[in-house]
Amino acid sequence: MDRTSRAMTRTYLKKATLTAVSDATEVRETVSRILQEIDTHGDAAALEYAAKFDKYDGNILLTEEEIAAAAAKVPQKLKDDIRFAQDNVRRFAEQQKQTVSHIEYEIVPGLIAGQKAIPVAASGCYVPAGRYRHIASAVMTVTTAKVAGCNHITVCSPPQPGEGINPAIAYAAKVSGADKIMAIGGVQAVASMAFGLLGQPKANIIVGPGNQFVAEAKRSLYGRVGIDMIAGPTDSLVLADKDADAFIVATDLVSQAEHGYNSPVWLVTDDGALAENVLRLVPDLIEALPALNRENAAAAWRDYAEVILCTDREEMAATSDEYAPEHLTVQAAELDWWQDRLTCYGSLFLGEETTVSYGDKASGTNHVLPTSRAATYTGGLSVHKYMKIVTWQRATREGSKSIAQATARISRLEGMEGHARAADVRLAKYFPDEDFDLSADG
Repeated sequence: MDRTSRAMTRTYLKKATLTAVSDATEVRETVSRILQEIDTHGDAAALEYAAKFDKYDGNILLTEEEIAAAAAKVPQKLKDDIRFAQDNVRRFAEQQKQTVSHIEYEIVPGLIAGQKAIPVAASGCYVPAGRYRHIASAVMTVTTAKVAGCNHITVCSPPQPGEGINPAIAYAAKVSGADKIMAIGGVQAVASMAFGLLGQPKANIIVGPGNQFVAEAKRSLYGRVGIDMIAGPTDSLVLADKDADAFIVATDLVSQAEHGYNSPVWLVTDDGALAENVLRLVPDLIEALPALNRENAAAAWRDYAEVILCTDREEMAATSDEYAPEHLTVQAAELDWWQDRLTCYGSLFLGEETTVSYGDKASGTNHVLPTSRAATYTGGLSVHKYMKIVTWQRATREGSKSIAQATARISRLEGMEGHARAADVRLAKYFPDEDFDLSADG
């Protein structure tokens, strides 16, 4: 049966009462006002908002001495772990970069067209540090920019009042290749990178996760600068069959629910007994978390989580593709079948032996991924996001002959006489003794 026309018979054993898409009108109005004021008044406005929202009066642009002092506060074991993760991300990014190459091809005799990959000059990387200290985000965003070949990489991360930027974030950013590190967060950080404030070059692209205000700032500035993607709350889906370990499935769901109160997690299975076991296990696993993590996971599970029972694995796969999760885990038999069949996800984790947490922190693939069904049309952050794929062409006079004739006739058919004449003059110059029919109906 054609999977695109297959009727769904899935059953919801747990249905979400809320969705991750909320009314963003107030956020948009606030962000728009802040961006306009910073755009108009420059550094002074950025510093004013930094003092207001970050509640930090220390040095914003970190000196090399301050970065070294921060690094000195990081335990050696954590430094080793950061370098291990950074090395994995770097090596994977280097392999990705090799998939994009300069090419040239002779389209018709005498006319050669080509492709060239050029990294953007300056990138801005936002590293969250509010509810959680996202050390791994510094590794993911900066390392890929460095491997891509960006000339300048600025990192912004929110400082803690009276303390400044998180030492491990500063260390991870520096190790990963950041040129400048700034202790500033929120909309004012995004604006500073986009507008080239506080002594930094204007960023050509701004990447990295953040709260709803950061996401809205990136959305509002898209076009003026490039962005990795418009991100919503993180989401995760687990596909599991009868042989899956219910305790591990439940643990994986809870591990992702702790991201935030509105982070959806979904279980899709064809085994009712497994589903019931997971539903029974999750509340106790949430209760065993530390207080802040417990609060987030409990709200996410209560309001946004779903457990879906399907008739077979084809319906499971179709359901997954419809949800297009940011993170997709498969704990089911015949992993090759799932890898070949599934089409819509940010990052795929095949088998019990891997988990989203690995990808989030240290395995090498990037954790900046499409949310809110964006995986239907885009992948996650990679070296390719920092690179422009541009084209070029050159031709001999003989090689341009057939192209010029087709161009002139098509242009006239479209009503674009100026375009046609750009072809005409070349034919007249290069082939003065030849007569060409260049009319629209020629």
